Amino acid sequence: MARTKDPAIRTLLLDRAAQMLRMRQPVTLRALVDGTGVSTMAVYTYFGGMDGLWKALRQEGFTRLADKLAAVEPSADPVRDLAALGAAYLANALENPDLYRVMFDAGFDLEDTTAADDTLHRLVHAIDRAKTNGRFRDEVDPLDLATQSWTIGHGLASLVATGPLPHQTLAHGVPMLTALFTSAGDDPDRCRQSVERGWGSGA
Repeated sequence: MARTKDPAIRTLLLDRAAQMLRMRQPVTLRALVDGTGVSTMAVYTYFGGMDGLWKALRQEGFTRLADKLAAVEPSADPVRDLAALGAAYLANALENPDLYRVMFDAGFDLEDTTAADDTLHRLVHAIDRAKTNGRFRDEVDPLDLATQSWTIGHGLASLVATGPLPHQTLAHGVPMLTALFTSAGDDPDRCRQSVERGWGSGA
């Protein structure tokens, strides 16, 4: 009879591997399980080996990010929602700095790309809503603006969650996003208020 897998062991091994990478420790099979209370066989049981663990590690980062973004409740203000998605992105990076470092290492394949695509799709959808509501100009390309918005969030996250800058640096997100969305056609004062509300919801 097959033994039921314990999801807690899978999570334990993923968190351990991410932490070792952050500390620049060699992630070998034996080093990974050392001190965890599980055997080396667990890596094969849960991931099929080390290659499978690397794929799962990146996937876990994007899965947690997708869950964080899904928790952002849409409001009547799509510009506020754009900023709130950015704040959720940053919150996820701060809560999972080890996984965040691995997420964007393309040396490891993803098991499923839909979780990674979800981030961009949510931003595009909010931008489409902002255009429909007259906040952004009709000629604004949602994908281009979403990419620019993500670039701001990713830059801040990289510099604060896994980099040298203090948490206070995240406050720069408000003027940067306000400038970006104003360039897309939004009213400066109204935009600033929307961004402040959204940014304050998580970052």
